[in-house]
Amino acid sequence: MGQLCGRCMQLLQDFVAFVQRMSSHLVRSIKECLTLISKCSCLKHNSSKARQLYKPILQPHERVTAEEFLQHIETGFEMSPLGKDPLEALRTLAFSENPGLQQSAALYYLHMSQHMNTPLPVEHLEPFYALLRSADLEVQQMSSLSLVNFLLEGNIDKELVVQMGLLEPILDLLESEDPTVQCNSCACTMILAISESNREAIGAARGVTPLLALAHSYDPRVQQNAVGAILNLTQSEKIQQVLCKEGALPVLALLLESPDSEVQYYSCAALSNVAANIQHHKAMLRPGNRFKKKSLLSSSVDKVSSQACVCLRNLAASADIQAEMVAEDVLPKLRSLLASGSKDVRHASIALLWILSQHPHNQDTLACAELLQSLGTLLSVYKTDPVIVCHTACIIKNLSLSKNRQRVIESPCVEGLLHTMLSTDAQEDSLHYVTSCLADLAKQEGATLRMVQWMDEPLTKCLVRLAGRLEHTEASFQAASIIQNTIGHEKMMLLLKRHIREIEAYLKNFLTHQEIRFQQLGISTFSRLREDPEFSLAFRKSQMAKLLEQVRQQTEETQELLRAAICHEDS
Repeated sequence: MGQLCGRCMQLLQDFVAFVQRMSSHLVRSIKECLTLISKCSCLKHNSSKARQLYKPILQPHERVTAEEFLQHIETGFEMSPLGKDPLEALRTLAFSENPGLQQSAALYYLHMSQHMNTPLPVEHLEPFYALLRSADLEVQQMSSLSLVNFLLEGNIDKELVVQMGLLEPILDLLESEDPTVQCNSCACTMILAISESNREAIGAARGVTPLLALAHSYDPRVQQNAVGAILNLTQSEKIQQVLCKEGALPVLALLLESPDSEVQYYSCAALSNVAANIQHHKAMLRPGNRFKKKSLLSSSVDKVSSQACVCLRNLAASADIQAEMVAEDVLPKLRSLLASGSKDVRHASIALLWILSQHPHNQDTLACAELLQSLGTLLSVYKTDPVIVCHTACIIKNLSLSKNRQRVIESPCVEGLLHTMLSTDAQEDSLHYVTSCLADLAKQEGATLRMVQWMDEPLTKCLVRLAGRLEHTEASFQAASIIQNTIGHEKMMLLLKRHIREIEAYLKNFLTHQEIRFQQLGISTFSRLREDPEFSLAFRKSQMAKLLEQVRQQTEETQELLRAAICHEDS
């Protein structure tokens, strides 16, 4: 082969230099491209596959540490798992690139989380960062599960986990393709979200979006924990806004129809928290987000039914929404919930019914014979339950304001209210609401006749006793008002004559009371009773006339002072 001439040699050298320059640019471009791709979140799930392309080299110090770690375990290292030497060993193993060593550290943390009954020192949280960031799936599974165990048992402070920087890797694991890792990271997030400061941190770290995605998971464990975490996050008004913006409302509304009762409960409770903030009502009632009120109450699970009532009660802030609920025919379901064997369900349903009864447009619909029968039954069965008694009395009072008042009077409600007063366990609030309702009804002649029909010696004695208990101001006044309105009936007069001395006593207290309404009621009652010969004689013997004269003189003096004050003002 002949030798190249000088010109051809120069051309070849120029070509080689050109190729070298192009190759250098190409390699640099390839490196930049691969770097950008490697930073994308879509490769986070597959990082473990990339790491499997080579076998990590076991460093000499790691080999020594692993051998010592094994010896410690074999010689009773588990008796003192929190010492300085074990911690250094765990750090070395956790930060190793060898998945086998990381698995050893993760397995030991998992073992500790299942047997420890003391707080985990803060230094032992440091290796968790490396373990949660591990490319090995088994390490992710074990380390995330051990962290859940520590949090559940209270071995780790929730705020400290976030302060140590572990929130970011926990939230990154929400995007894992492995259901076990997803389940554990959701559980961690759910527990951490119990803390108010942690809720803010989770929202700031954009943890809401992956949780909403996992709320659609086909794995029931993952779905439960994801929705549970969303529930805890809704306790923050700030995070509520983030959730609504991220589209949480239609997701939660859809989950109400889940076959899983836990998912139903969590989603319903989350909606209840959001509904407690009136600024979200408009968004909740949009066609795409809303849920049928009747179907919300259709669950057969007690805690879901109870939470559904709370949700509707929070949502029923306006008269229009209250009317809409009644129009959607929730009444039959509410009646069945009132008869529930669960105390929480009864309390929640009666509270919702009380809200609905406040709207005048609903009162005619609610004053049906079936519901009034249910209310009377509630009073007779749960007469010592203050929640049932107070709410039921308020509902009856609201319904008696409608044109269907006669239905209320003829229902078992009047009898139920009267016999509730006889309960020795009745609290002051209960007595206040019951006597207030009865006193309002007693102003109607039809209701008065109904009361007298049920009145007997124990009830009369109870009314007189309540009227004399001035320490319970409202109950005392209302009981005396009931007595005053029933005086004109012969049966009532016969019953009252057995308590003349007690009636005299409370009338004297009323006549000398500081409040004008007590004085006026005392004078009115005295005037009506004095028409009866027996009461008239008793009043003369007890010198009630002298007491009335004192009241008259005080009144005249007050009138003189008022006239003088008015004249002075006019001048």
